[in-house]
Amino acid sequence: MSDLIAKTAIDRRLAEIIIPVIEGLGFELVRIRLMGGRTNTLQIMADRPDGGIVVDDCAKISTAVSAVLDVEDPLQDAYVLEVSSPGIDRPLTRLKDFDMWEGYEARLETSEMIEGRRRFKGILAGTEGTEVLLEIDEGTIGLEFEWLSEAKLVLTEDLIAEMLRQKKAAGIIDETEFDEIETDEDDGDTPEPKPTEH
Repeated sequence: MSDLIAKTAIDRRLAEIIIPVIEGLGFELVRIRLMGGRTNTLQIMADRPDGGIVVDDCAKISTAVSAVLDVEDPLQDAYVLEVSSPGIDRPLTRLKDFDMWEGYEARLETSEMIEGRRRFKGILAGTEGTEVLLEIDEGTIGLEFEWLSEAKLVLTEDLIAEMLRQKKAAGIIDETEFDEIETDEDDGDTPEPKPTEH
């Protein structure tokens, strides 16, 4: 299992337990992290194989994962379970993610220094074998997937437009539910700002 999905030994153990549950519901595990604090938080990011997870899906996953974790009981201490979508500027945790998001901007970080640097930002150019290809100012470079410690998409207008397109295609967004945006230039109807007391 990739360290980008599950970094620590306990994350990997938890992933082994919950992956069959998540996949059985028709979703994929994107990332899992057990975070310390006053109360431990178990963060799970999941998605549909073709994208487009919604709040009800997260609730369904949460219920199923809670039941399995109660039986398996892998955690000694109390914890809070958080299930979420990967979000628009999602982490890239599987080799296939780099092909899926080819053409979009991403930030990659490596575990070790590569030619004097660990951070790279550029346009994803897919994969070649086990290498992630990235177009940077100097040209296209290849980074071994196993070298990566972090990778995520950069929030851009193109990325937002693609996410909206995917949600519309999946029927998650119905444009008829939204009011039309008024774009009238200042026609004198703008309300005066109200004074506030201090």
